[in-house]
Amino acid sequence: MDGARIFNAALALGCEAKDIAKDCDSVSFCVSKGLCAPVGGLLCGSRAFIERARRMRKIVGGGMRQAGVIAACGIVALEQMTKRLHVDHENARYLGQRLNDLTDVSADMGRIRINMVFWKTTNPAFHSDAFVAFMLEHGVKVYGILVDEYRFVTHNDVTREDIDHVIGLMEQFIAAL
Repeated sequence: MDGARIFNAALALGCEAKDIAKDCDSVSFCVSKGLCAPVGGLLCGSRAFIERARRMRKIVGGGMRQAGVIAACGIVALEQMTKRLHVDHENARYLGQRLNDLTDVSADMGRIRINMVFWKTTNPAFHSDAFVAFMLEHGVKVYGILVDEYRFVTHNDVTREDIDHVIGLMEQFIAAL
C-alpha cells in the first residue's frame, strides 16, 4: 500500500493507521508529508520482505551512513506530529469556507476530508499563470491549475492568519480582473 498520507486518512476515518493497512502485505508512508520531518519514509512489512527490500536497496546503491539524525526526525514525526494533524484538517475546512466566500470561486466542502482543498473558479478572466505570478510577487508560492481545478494543502506551518492572508491576496487578484 502506498500510504503517503495514511495518518491523515486514519484521522478522517476515525481509526488507527494500522487498521487501514491491516490487510496489506506491506505499506510505505512518508514522514515528511504533513508530519514535518525534513525527509524520509518508512517501508513496513514482514521480516522476509524487509530483508529483501534492504538487499534490493543495496543493489541499487541506496542507503545512507549516519542516518540517525534523520531517523530522530522520523520518530518525532510519528510520536508527536501525528497527534496534531487534526489542526491541519480544521484549517483545510476553514480555508474551504473562506474560498467559498470569494466571487466566482468554489471549494467542494464534501471533498475536504483531510488537509487538501480542491477549488475551482468560473471567472473566464482568471488565468492560472497570472494568478501564480501575482501570488509569488506577494510572497506566496502556489502551483497552477491541475486539469480543471486548483489544490491547496494545509500543514504544520500554515496558520489561520496565513489562510486569511492568502484569501486577501486572492480578493485583490479577483478585484483586478
